[in-house]
Amino acid sequence: MVNEKVIILTQARIGSTRFPHKVLKKIGEESLLSIHLKRLKKSENASKIVVATTFEKESDKIVEIAMHENVEAVKGSTDDVLDRFYQAAKNEQPDFVVRVTSDCPLIDHQLIDQVIEMTVQNNLDYGSNILVEEFPDGQDIEVIKWSALEKAWLEAKLPSEREHVTPYIRKNTDFNGGILFKAMNFPANANYNQVRMTVDEPSDLETIAMLISKLGMDESWKTYADYIVENPEVFENQKIVRNEGYIKSLQKDDK
Repeated sequence: MVNEKVIILTQARIGSTRFPHKVLKKIGEESLLSIHLKRLKKSENASKIVVATTFEKESDKIVEIAMHENVEAVKGSTDDVLDRFYQAAKNEQPDFVVRVTSDCPLIDHQLIDQVIEMTVQNNLDYGSNILVEEFPDGQDIEVIKWSALEKAWLEAKLPSEREHVTPYIRKNTDFNGGILFKAMNFPANANYNQVRMTVDEPSDLETIAMLISKLGMDESWKTYADYIVENPEVFENQKIVRNEGYIKSLQKDDK
């Protein structure tokens, strides 16, 4: 357990270019969002979970699922995601904020706690498992010191820096040659970079449904990832490009 106040903020929205309403899709009786929140609630180092959603039409459905799971939901900007994230966390006055996204239903609470501990114990501005992408897509965890998040909110200007929460911070970490923020990467100790456990397209939903059908909803990230690696012929979604949304945002920076 850590002594600092840590909250988990998960982003969830209705609109998605490739797969609208994806977090509302159900596997059995459970929506992807409720599966995601149930797994987040097992974290021992976070004192609260907040869903950062939008003012989009139908986003009340996201709020309803959050309320059903006894999780607070806050609405904010659709396009300025950095502002939405900052505003959703501001009232909590946390020391650190964990950023995850709700299109990662099988996010691992033990992995979250490990990244929190690394970040707090080393007094980092930014700790994550994505500075070197060794974990499966769908297990992305970022822990941000509040002062670093506030600095990014005040100073970030490019579309890619506002449409996503952490590019400004990542670019300016000592890990990447910058001087503003102290950062460390949490290693996987093996390369699972090609494994896909996120939900951006309908074939991704089939993969999550298959994993839950075969292994249940409560396994570790590694158990799920190894199953995909060992049964590649079963999963059609494993060739989809990682981080496609961020790549599109970068293209706007030059305009």
